[in-house]
Amino acid sequence: MSSRLPALFVSHGAPTIIIDDCPTRDFLTQLGTSIEKPRAILCVTAHWTTREPRVSMHPAPPTIYDFGGFPDELYALSYPAPGDPIVSKRVMTLLSGAGFTVEKDMARGLDHGTWAPLMLMYPEAAIPVIQLSVQPHLSPEHHLAMGKALQPLRDEGVLIIGSGSSTHNLRDFFGRKLAAEPLPYAREFTEWLKEVVVNGRTDELLDYLQQGPHAARNHPTPEHFLPLFVALGSGGTGTLLHDAYTYGAISMAAFSWL
Repeated sequence: MSSRLPALFVSHGAPTIIIDDCPTRDFLTQLGTSIEKPRAILCVTAHWTTREPRVSMHPAPPTIYDFGGFPDELYALSYPAPGDPIVSKRVMTLLSGAGFTVEKDMARGLDHGTWAPLMLMYPEAAIPVIQLSVQPHLSPEHHLAMGKALQPLRDEGVLIIGSGSSTHNLRDFFGRKLAAEPLPYAREFTEWLKEVVVNGRTDELLDYLQQGPHAARNHPTPEHFLPLFVALGSGGTGTLLHDAYTYGAISMAAFSWL
């Protein structure tokens, strides 16, 4: 690779992001073309939660449909990207070397936290994809430390993507229209989030449940926010890439660290 790759945090939204006519779909479609083509992608996905960090090792991971009640056409989609056991082992080595107890998973397929954004970013599905789980019972500091351990990957042609959501209150998501006006509490948290990321106020971000306005309402459970800390931990200056909402309650804000 000719340069260090960025680390990204993207809000993947509902599985229908693939077919929804919305600004975030357009953003993700162009995002892949704006980044130097990676050797492999490490996706830290909100939809894989485990007690200890776990790394996917499947050489040809199947597509997982980890959702229900959505249009039939979504269940006909597949994202046949290969895995890369060599990169998976490198991820495990870096995490183990930093003191983490890390497990491998030979059977794990790609959940929609991974394949939904990647299907838009890299529709050819030719770049190997490895997944890393999050640990919702552990702290943001734990996930930040994982990111720090994984920083060398950015110089080895591996694109680190945290895939979650900048806000994620599903109770307020259901029943709203795709283009609904942002709910005030979601907008207030997102404005705070943008400010602390861009200005590098990591200590404040780590304490988001106390510092972020309406944080517990925006993230009743933490799994969709934790991938952000892994991307942040891999180093660099934070930049806002995208700012939009779906269904009024879901901030689709995306960030990069260079």
